[in-house]
Amino acid sequence: MFLIDMHCDTILSLWEKGEGVSLRKNDLSVDIEKMEQGHVLVQNFALFTHRKEEAIPEKRTMDLMDRYWSELEHNKDRLAPVLCFEDIEKNARNHKISCLLTLEDGGVVFDDLAMLRNYYRLGVRMIALTWNYPNGIGYPNLSMDDFTDYKQASLLQKADTENGLTEFGIRYIKEMERLGMIIDVSHLSDAGFWDVVKHTTKPFVASHSNARALCPVARNLDDEMIRALDEKGGVMGLNFCGDFLESHASANGPSRVDAMVSHILHIRDVASIDCIGIGTDFDGIHSELEIPNAAHMVKLEEALRKAGLTQEEIEKIFYKNVLRVYREIL
Repeated sequence: MFLIDMHCDTILSLWEKGEGVSLRKNDLSVDIEKMEQGHVLVQNFALFTHRKEEAIPEKRTMDLMDRYWSELEHNKDRLAPVLCFEDIEKNARNHKISCLLTLEDGGVVFDDLAMLRNYYRLGVRMIALTWNYPNGIGYPNLSMDDFTDYKQASLLQKADTENGLTEFGIRYIKEMERLGMIIDVSHLSDAGFWDVVKHTTKPFVASHSNARALCPVARNLDDEMIRALDEKGGVMGLNFCGDFLESHASANGPSRVDAMVSHILHIRDVASIDCIGIGTDFDGIHSELEIPNAAHMVKLEEALRKAGLTQEEIEKIFYKNVLRVYREIL
């Protein structure tokens, strides 16, 4: 069983740990050995920049990009980049894990489409338009400006149905489509989500978002949004964060496989099996994880089989749905 994971924050974690820690083997949720054990076909690596903490956020993004490409160079016997869909097929034939570079918070462009094009030239193929702050592109459902700390914010999220994409944001997503970059609406406001539906012609993704009907936080998608994503041919990646799977009395609650299965069954029932993928958010979450790393994805496979899903349905969730989107856009 292959796996495509649409979102992890491992590069930031490696960068914070310093040069002495390698992607080849580490104590994080994602390293090469764990990915190989989990039969990872494609791993998306997000460059997350906390824009409010950096005087020049783009400098941090460049530092993270340097770490990403350095890791690929040091581990080129087992990893290879994805710049077009054919690279995934070629890398699989060469028995290498494909690595797809993404941005988490697309605002690191100085509100300039030339910078967006430069990120494409540097290998970025997917962009989450916002994180938890407004930027030149649009607005998130949660603005961290409104809260004193993230633990408090995780309990108080409210959907923003008024503030969507800016005029620049609309030009931004149209340029992404022209270039062949995947639009990611995780973290984006509800209003922004519907702006993306309106102004795009190709599938888009919510790389690490769950079903709001089962866990009522604004980072998740409501049923109408899930159906719209499905109708666009897009995919949403199951987020392993416990607080996005179930309501807990306090932040950083446990992440349970049974809850993951419940979200998958709900999404299938309100839309279809074709819009479900995996977007773990490994190394970017702090939950107690029943699936602690990439080597243990078989636990979800077994739970889905026990819940009555067919082999074809499980394969769609694990890699085929995302692969279809990548084939169309990349």
